[in-house]
Amino acid sequence: MDILKVLSRGIKQNKKNPLAPGASTGSTQLPSAGARTNPQFFHDDVGGTRGKKRKRRKGAQDEEEDEEENDVSDVDYFAPKPAPGTESQTPSAANLQPEPPKRKQKLLDEDDCRQIFRSHRLKLTILSGREAAEAPPAETKVVKKAKKDKEGKAAAPATTTSTAKADKKQIYPQPLNSFSELRHVYGVAPQLVDNLTRQGFRAPTEVQMGSLPLLLRPETALRKAKDMADVDAERGIDFLGVAPTGSGKTISFLIPAIDSILRRRAQGGNGAEDHVLEAVVVAPTRELASQIVNEGRKLAIGTGVRVVLMKRTLRLVAEDVEQEAQPEDEDEKEDEVSEEDNDNDNEVAASDASGEEISDAEHGGKDSAGAKPPARVDILVTTPKILLNFLGGEKTGVKKTLPSVKSLVLDEADVLLDPVFRKQTLGIWRTCSNPNLRLTCWSATMGSNIEALLSKQLEKRTNYMKTQPKPLVRLVVGLKDTAVPNVTHKLTYTATEAGKLMALRQLLHPVSSADSGPPLRPPFLVFTQTIERAQALHDELKYDIPLEAGGSMRVAVLHSSLPDSVRSKIMARFRSGEVWVLITTDVLARGVDFAGVNGVVNYDVPNSAAAYVHRAGRTGRAGREGGVAVTFYTKDDIPFVKSVANVIAMSERQAGKGALGGGGDDASSVQKWLLDALPKVAKEDKRKLKVRGMESRRSGGKATITTKSSWERRRDNNKQSAIDASKKRKQQESQQQKKRKKAGGEDDDAGDNGEWGGLDD
Repeated sequence: MDILKVLSRGIKQNKKNPLAPGASTGSTQLPSAGARTNPQFFHDDVGGTRGKKRKRRKGAQDEEEDEEENDVSDVDYFAPKPAPGTESQTPSAANLQPEPPKRKQKLLDEDDCRQIFRSHRLKLTILSGREAAEAPPAETKVVKKAKKDKEGKAAAPATTTSTAKADKKQIYPQPLNSFSELRHVYGVAPQLVDNLTRQGFRAPTEVQMGSLPLLLRPETALRKAKDMADVDAERGIDFLGVAPTGSGKTISFLIPAIDSILRRRAQGGNGAEDHVLEAVVVAPTRELASQIVNEGRKLAIGTGVRVVLMKRTLRLVAEDVEQEAQPEDEDEKEDEVSEEDNDNDNEVAASDASGEEISDAEHGGKDSAGAKPPARVDILVTTPKILLNFLGGEKTGVKKTLPSVKSLVLDEADVLLDPVFRKQTLGIWRTCSNPNLRLTCWSATMGSNIEALLSKQLEKRTNYMKTQPKPLVRLVVGLKDTAVPNVTHKLTYTATEAGKLMALRQLLHPVSSADSGPPLRPPFLVFTQTIERAQALHDELKYDIPLEAGGSMRVAVLHSSLPDSVRSKIMARFRSGEVWVLITTDVLARGVDFAGVNGVVNYDVPNSAAAYVHRAGRTGRAGREGGVAVTFYTKDDIPFVKSVANVIAMSERQAGKGALGGGGDDASSVQKWLLDALPKVAKEDKRKLKVRGMESRRSGGKATITTKSSWERRRDNNKQSAIDASKKRKQQESQQQKKRKKAGGEDDDAGDNGEWGGLDD
C-alpha cells in the first residue's frame, strides 16, 4: 500500500469520487439543500468602474497601497469559500438583503445600463412596431450559390432584399437592481412589495431585471435610452421573454398584472370589491396553471386581487356576439397535427379536460333562479381548451368576447403556438376584443417561426382594430434555447432497453466505487415517451426501494390518464418529500416548479432539443447548484442524439466548464469526437420524431420495459394467445348453440299450432 495515499486521504478531496472516504458529501451543493442567496445565473466581470470617476483626496494613494499590502498579507486560506458568482458584484447584485425605505432613486445613464446588461447577458431587441418614417432602408443581399436553369446552365446570382436584421434595434432600458426600486422608482403598491419580501425574494433574477421596468412603466424605463425617437411606448409594449428554466418568469408577469389592477382601482376610487377581469394567463397544462394560481395568490395577499383557476362550472362576464371578433387565420390550418398522431402532446392536451367542481364562494353564491352568477375574478389562469369551450368555440354559432381583458399572458408560448394548440390559442386571442390589449409571451425556448407568427398576428390585429402598433420587445437571457448553466449533464449509452433498466437501478442503488460523475440522489424525476412505458417502468421499480425506507410508497407515476384528484395528490406527496422517484411523461416537462429536485433522468431520449431543455430545467431552479440531468440512449437512439448533445455542449460552454473536448476536470462532458461521430438527421426525420417519437417504443416488442427474457416473453405471449383463442372458440360455440336452439324452437312452435302435446314434448 502506498503510504503517501494513506497520509493524504484525509486532507485531499477526491474530485472523481464524491462518495469515497474523505471526500466531501456535497450535501450543501444539492438543490434540495435550500435556496441560494443569489438566484442569478450570470454575473460576468465587465469592469465595474467604467464610466464613473472618483475624486482622490489627500493621502488616498497611501491608503490604497496599504489596502493592497493587507490584501496580500492577511489572506485567510482556511476561510470558507464564497458561493459561485458572488466574488465580483456590480450594483445589480449588491442588494441581496431587504433595504429600508429610501427616497426616490436616480435613473442610470445608458452606458451604465449597457454595462449591467452585458454583465448579466441580457439582450433587449425591438422586433417590430417602430414608426415607419424612421425605418432604415432595405439592404440588398447577394446569394453566393447561383441558381441553375432547366438546362443545367448556371444562371446569374440571385439577389434578395432583406430588412429583418436591419429593422431590429437593440435597446438598453433601466434594469431592476433591487426589489426596493419597485416602490421608489416605479410606484408599485407597498403591499405587493412586502409580499415579495415575505416570500423570500431578495435579489431580482436576470429576466426580472430586464422585463419588470418595461412592463411596469415603459416610459420611465426608456427615459435615459438614446435613439428612441422611432419608438412610441406611451400605450405600453408587447413583450416576448426567452429565459432559462427556473429563472423567475412567473413572477415577471404576475407583478405587472397585479400592479395594473391596483392602479386602476386607485385611479377610479373603487374599493377592493370591484372585481373586473383584466388579465388572462394561458398555460398548456393543468399542473402549471394550478402552480401559477398559487404563486399569484401569495403575491396578492392583502391587496384584494382575486386570482382564479378556470374550471368547467365557472362563469365569466362576457359579451355575446353573432360574428367572430376577428376573421379566421390561415395559420391555424397550417401544419395541423391531430391529437391521435401525437401522444406526447396529448399528455399536455389531455390536462385541459378537467371536471372539478368549484365552490360557491368563488362564484359569489347562487341567485334566486338557481343559476350561478358570473364569478368575481381579476386574474384568470386557464388552459386553452376549457376557456375556449366557455367562449363558444366551434360548437355554437354564438361567440363570446372578453372586452375587459387588457393583458393576455401566454406561458410556454412556443407550445401554445405549436400546431397542436395554435387554433385554440389564437381563438382566445381573438376573443380579447379590447383595442389596448397587451400581449406577453414567455418560454425557455422560442423558435424563429414562433416569433414570425407573433409579429404577423400582431400586425393583422392592428389592421383589424385600426389602432397604432405597439413595439414588440424581445428579451433573451444568456444563449437562446440552451439549458440552465448550473446543471451537470450526462449522456449514458446503454445499448439496449434492458441496459436502460439496469442503469436506472444503478442510480437507485449507487456504490462507493462508482466513478461516473456526480451522484444522483432522490428526489428525482424520470421521463418516458408514452403513458404505457411510464406505467410499465413504475411496475418494475416500485419494489426496488426497501421497506425500511418506505417501499413502494416512495415510487409514483403521473400522467394525463389519471384523474385530476389523483394527480393533485401525487404532486402534493412529491413536493412534501414522501415520493422520492416520480415517473412521468412530458406533462410535467414544462413550467412546473419543484425547488428540491436533485436530478432528472431522461429514460427515453427527448423528441427535440427544446424538450430536453425543459426536462433538464426541472432541476437547478433559481440558481441552485448540484442538479444532474442524465440521458439514456440505446443503439436505436444514436441517429437522434446529436440535437441533445449540441444543447449540452452549448450549455456547458455558456457555463464556462472548459473547451469542447478539452482535457482536465473542467472539460465538457460531450467530447468533440462524439459530436463528429453522431450522424446528421434529415428535417423530415426530425419532424416525425417530434410528432410521433420513436416508433419502436410506441409499438412495444423489443422496446418493452421488462426484466423478462425474450424466450419468457414469447412463452407468456403464446400462453396468453392460446387462452384468448380458447375463450373465442367457446364464445363462438355458445353463440351457435343459441342460434340452433332458437331456430329449433321456432320450428316446434310452428308445427304444434300452439297446443301442448304432453310430457313427451
